[in-house]
Formats: sequence, C-alpha cells, structure tokens
Amino acid sequence: MAKPDRAYARNLSGDFFVDDTCIDCDLCRQIAPAVFKEDEDHSIVYHQPATPIEAHRAAMALVACPTGSIGTRSKIDINKATLSYPELIEENVYFCGFASPNSYGAASYLILRSDGNIMIDSPRFARTLVRRLEELGGISIMIFSHRDDIADHEKFHQYFGCRRIIHRADSRGIDSEELIERQEPVVLDKDLLAVPVPGHTRGHIVLLYRDKYLFTGDHLSWSDTRGGLIAFRDVAWYSWPEQTKSMTRLLDLRFQWVLPGHGRRGHQSEEVMHQKLKECIEWMKNRT
Repeated sequence: MAKPDRAYARNLSGDFFVDDTCIDCDLCRQIAPAVFKEDEDHSIVYHQPATPIEAHRAAMALVACPTGSIGTRSKIDINKATLSYPELIEENVYFCGFASPNSYGAASYLILRSDGNIMIDSPRFARTLVRRLEELGGISIMIFSHRDDIADHEKFHQYFGCRRIIHRADSRGIDSEELIERQEPVVLDKDLLAVPVPGHTRGHIVLLYRDKYLFTGDHLSWSDTRGGLIAFRDVAWYSWPEQTKSMTRLLDLRFQWVLPGHGRRGHQSEEVMHQKLKECIEWMKNRT
C-alpha cells in the first residue's frame, strides 16, 4: 500500500500520488496517461483527475500497479476499477491488469474463445480477477512468452486446471504440461501460432492469433517516441545478435497489433506494421 509520507515531491498536489516504491514499469502511464507521467526513473502524478473518466482510469492504474505504489490521500471506492479487468482491447482480446511484482509489472492478456480461454503470461492472482475469469469461462490454456513473466501461474493452474505451455529452453524449474521443443513455428491451437524468437531469453516465443494479434512478451514493442517498433538492447539477457536474427522470422507474419509484456502496444495496418518491422530490424543491426 502506497504511503503519503513516501510520496515523490514532484507529484502534483492532490488526492492521487506515487510513492518511492515505484519500479517504473510504465503501466500507470499507459492506463491513465492524463494523470501519470515519467519523471526520471519513476512515475509521478502530473495532473490530478478532473473528470469522472480520468478518476476511473487513475483508479484502474492503482489496481493494476504491481508494487502498490499508487495511493490516494482520501479513501476512494475502487470496486468499479477492479471490475474493469480484464479490459477489452478489441474483439475477444483483453488486457488482464493486476500486474505482478514477480514479473516486474509485465502485462498479461486473455483471449476469450468458445472452445477454451487462453491466458498469455501471468498476472497477479487477485481474487477479484479470478472471479471475473470464472464468469468469463475460466482458463483452459496458459502460454508463457518466456520464463520472466510466469508470476502466479501455479495458483492459476491449481485453481482452473489450465494446461501450461512454455519453450523447453526456458522451462528449467517451471512446471508445465506442454513444452515447445523446436525452433520452427508451431501451431498450438486453432488460429494460434507460436514462433520461437531467442534473444531476450533463450526460449522466448511470440504468439500470433488470427493473423492479427502478435503477443510479443519482451521481444518487441511499440515506441511512441520513435513512431515505430523497437526492441531493447539492454535487456537482451541471452543474445542481442540472436534477437536481431530471430526478429527476421516475423517478416513472414502478418499482424495489426503488437501486444507486449513490457513496452507500449501498437496498432497499425498490416502494411504499416510490416514496414515498421523492417525498419526495426535495420535499426537493430546497427546496434552492436
């Protein structure tokens, strides 16, 4: 729980604040950009909510914060905010919210399907979220982009009995019911393709759903600053050259959405995404 006596001095005076436990995961700035912004290596409140919508988005950011670093100086009702998750992105694809500190605040996603819902990476095991997931049909499959973002997967598995899938190269010490063994793309289920992309970790994968939604974990994200796609050299724990090489595998895919674990979402036409991907690869080749 955030503490007012540890709030950053540069928070704008008012009810909402961010304290010094912030890990700069960026989620609050994505969820409520009218309220939160980056200040060096953490978030602050730069604008106090002035409308019901802004207040609701700020409360959603508070709920999603993995470290409980967002607080209010007066008591507010966050029930509506907690019930806003999973939050619809488009069609049957949702953002789970309730990020976990065990995955450094990574985003996780839910695909609703009549033949079994799929969760991609793991959020925090929060009772409110679990109840909502039950109402939506539970979880049939959990797929992990890589070993860093598994969070509370064991609790979700025990509760829903879901099948867990991860690449063998990232599976050490992680219980799972199915391993991806190869480096070639693998069809996991109807309209769902796993593409191994070593780089951030040795066993990292991305997931393509319906030739439209690309769930990218920590491999690739959108950059508002660059106006294009970007990868992160400083967190290529396994190999930056391998990550650059594996990025070219995505040129064979067509997608309109990039939905990362860390970083910003991107939504463009297939043509624009393909061009931005080519530009990203060339940019990566020039970063040794």
